[in-house]
Amino acid sequence: MTTYDFTGRTAVVTGGSRGIGYATAALLAASGADVILTARDAARADDAARTITDSLPDSAGSVTGTAAHAADPAAARAVCDTAVDTTGRLDILVNNAGTNPAYGPVTDQDPALVAKVFEINTTAPAVWTAAALAAGLGTVGTGAVVNIASIGALTMEDGIGVYNASKAALVHLTRQMARELGPRVRVNSVCPGVVRTRLSEALWRDHEDTVTAVTPLARIGEPSDIADAVAFLAAPSTSWITGANLVVDGGQLVGTVGH
Repeated sequence: MTTYDFTGRTAVVTGGSRGIGYATAALLAASGADVILTARDAARADDAARTITDSLPDSAGSVTGTAAHAADPAAARAVCDTAVDTTGRLDILVNNAGTNPAYGPVTDQDPALVAKVFEINTTAPAVWTAAALAAGLGTVGTGAVVNIASIGALTMEDGIGVYNASKAALVHLTRQMARELGPRVRVNSVCPGVVRTRLSEALWRDHEDTVTAVTPLARIGEPSDIADAVAFLAAPSTSWITGANLVVDGGQLVGTVGH
């Protein structure tokens, strides 16, 4: 895991109690940031924050867990306001919370499920970015928003077409927000491949060898792989990167061509 210097900066990470969000919160805090991570369940958020805190060196930033539904604008405002009230600033927003309850052909899906997928995966990042802006994102130095999309946004797959469409929309939304929010705020996205998380478990749990066989780097991803990419895009050293989409998939997109 790469180390960055986020000393004195404050970050909000949605869906931070496990998987990519947890790894990202841990890396940002280990690199000096004060982090607020969210989860729908308060106990889960608190447990994650406590576990990360217990593993941090004395020089690290703080980690706080709080309950917040990603699709709730009031919760987004409350979390972002709290970040500023407690630390005096807000520098980084990681829109990581996601869901995928719709499986099967797109035309077979319940419209209510489709709406839920887009509400969490596409609309919520816009809602949280608006809340972060209102709270003061980017008023002390340049702010950074990193949206967690998926390589599914760049291709077609059976069964998860609705999810992929929501992430494709998020990639486009990232570029649009980058255009609108510069120079105060940079907005970028990351497209993970198959990563060892609970959300993507159906893609690797019983056939990890099959996925690995068509991955040029010969393994599935770990949450820390994506956390490193998020930290890179949020770091002051990448201050001239905005509207970009970083694919982090071990080569899975190119490896599956022709298979």
